[in-house]
Amino acid sequence: MARLSYEDYLRHLRSDSARLREVLTTCDPEARVPGCPDWSAADLLGHHAGVLMFWSTIVEQRPERSGEDWTEPELPTAYDELLALHAEQDARLGAALAAADPAEAAWTWSAEQTVGFTFRRQAHEALIHRLDAEQTTGQVTPLDPELAADGVDEALDIMFGGTPAWGSFAGNGGTVRVDIIDRDESVWVETGRFTGTDPDGGTSYDEDDIAKVEPREDEPDVVVSGTAADLDAWLWRRGDEAAVTVVGDAGVRDHFRGCVNQAIN
Repeated sequence: MARLSYEDYLRHLRSDSARLREVLTTCDPEARVPGCPDWSAADLLGHHAGVLMFWSTIVEQRPERSGEDWTEPELPTAYDELLALHAEQDARLGAALAAADPAEAAWTWSAEQTVGFTFRRQAHEALIHRLDAEQTTGQVTPLDPELAADGVDEALDIMFGGTPAWGSFAGNGGTVRVDIIDRDESVWVETGRFTGTDPDGGTSYDEDDIAKVEPREDEPDVVVSGTAADLDAWLWRRGDEAAVTVVGDAGVRDHFRGCVNQAIN
């Protein structure tokens, strides 16, 4: 699946961040966010403002700056000040990315240590939190199909399927093909187990996992299908499961569902 251009990622980041702020401007700050029930509208706004601030700092101070020593800033409590902070950090990250070469080295929490990772990741961060804002206010608008299709790939490859350098993935042969029916594109994953010990916290893992793989010639054990927008929202637990079809081997299906049925904010 071809990725979007970096110019398009930046365009989506800017437009979706602006849309998030637009619909939250007149929202009750205490309104609940359906996709993140523990959050209020103010929490959502503050979270995304903090994310924009974090990645602005990483990109501006590349490549020396690491996110591992980041201290969460104290955010304003007044809603109008949160809106102003979000607008400021939105413009800041947009300017930092526009001035950067995506190929330049920069810290990320992923194996990909380039500014390009931030272009893509933050476009999807803004998209999903824009959807959060729209669901909170009852003003949902369509997701861009091209960006949503890329979001399906990113969710399965990076957010759910990424394996850190200190761990390992062992496939068990079960395969799942995710069909994006309005884009005539598919993403394949294999089921298996992730093992490893996090050197930072010392936590050991031995759990079900998935990993993106190249398309196979054989038929998959499970087929998941839906439009790009429905699949992207479903993978992020922001969409109706009725809009997505999942058929095939019960064991592989349950393994896959277990791996993607977890909150990612």
